[in-house]
Amino acid sequence: MIKSGFSASEKVADTTDIQKTAYPILFAIAFAHLLNDLIQAVIPAVYPILKENLDLSFTQIGLITLSYQLAASILQPLIGLYTDKHPKPFSQIFGMISSIAGIVTLSYADSFQLILLSVVFVGIGSSIFHPESSRISFLASGGKRGLAQSIFQLGGNAGTALGPLLVALIVVPNSQRYIVWFVAAGVIGIAVLTKIAFWYKNHLLSVAKKKPVIVMPDLTQKQVFMSVVILMVLIFSKFFYTASMSSYFTFYLIEKFNVSIQDSQFYLVLFLAAGAIGTLIGGPLGDKFGRKYVIWFSVLGVAPFTLMLPYADLFWTSILSVIIGVIISSAFPAILVYAQELLPKKLGMVSGLFYGFAFGMGGLGSALLGNLADHTSIEYVYQLCAFLPLIGMVAIFLPNLKKKKEKASAERT
Repeated sequence: MIKSGFSASEKVADTTDIQKTAYPILFAIAFAHLLNDLIQAVIPAVYPILKENLDLSFTQIGLITLSYQLAASILQPLIGLYTDKHPKPFSQIFGMISSIAGIVTLSYADSFQLILLSVVFVGIGSSIFHPESSRISFLASGGKRGLAQSIFQLGGNAGTALGPLLVALIVVPNSQRYIVWFVAAGVIGIAVLTKIAFWYKNHLLSVAKKKPVIVMPDLTQKQVFMSVVILMVLIFSKFFYTASMSSYFTFYLIEKFNVSIQDSQFYLVLFLAAGAIGTLIGGPLGDKFGRKYVIWFSVLGVAPFTLMLPYADLFWTSILSVIIGVIISSAFPAILVYAQELLPKKLGMVSGLFYGFAFGMGGLGSALLGNLADHTSIEYVYQLCAFLPLIGMVAIFLPNLKKKKEKASAERT
């Protein structure tokens, strides 16, 4: 354990501006994120198979997502808060082991209860992975925080997109048992995370010898608090809508357009791949133009397209889903880095809080929307969710953090 007069988060703040961007580490942690989220993406991708095998209702599908998302959300801010004070470079390896246990259980699950247990294991693995991984991305950024977060998120989005594709190719033509093949992703993940852990450990040792300089935003505590609340509202809007796509888009396509399960998975991959592109764009644009404007455009700018989606034919549904995926996914890197810059002394807690809240909103959204689909129809769910991005109007109340920080820096010099 490293001991000095400064907390771990204070050490983090010192290094991002004095150190060059560590691209090998950024790409390594992004690849680990790909593998982690690939395993997570297996869960919603096999919903049609589980629904058919076990005769599940949409409400039960929603409860599966809720169980996974709660396990992935509640622990994240607590883990982040703990690792702010006590960094654990090798903790992510244990998270990946938990995810592997979940995948093995899911492949042999023959009851609703076993499915719930399996997704909780995967959720716990995710809750351990994300706070420390986001911190490592911040550490390796060399000051290019938006770019670093986009690279990190790109890995996760790519994994989320690959999950349904691999399920369509490996699991759908065979059986539920073939889910066990995704253990290979977990094993590779452990190898990659081990290498990153040694870099992280050495980095912490070197930083412990330096005096940190923390750049605080030129905001009052009330402004910081209100900004965090606004960001949470935006997360609610974004991830409630995203839950409708990730959990129910395949069912929507099957019911409305009578496509096959396998074809519905390919359409879902289009949406998820578009999300990966949007993630890569969002961070650098935030670095250049200010995160507030990227957040504003991403969350509110997608509204016209979500409002059109429920009334489009299959061709335009696929086109609109790609546009929606690109725009709405560009928000999260900007939101997360904005939050980290609001509270630079609590990087792990902030990362865990926002990842956890995002997972929680996704899970809650999936459960509520599944119940709604059972009582109405899957098409009605999409007609209702189309209005969610309009909540993005609250982004106008966010302070322009980039200008505030520049002003604070100028005053100090």
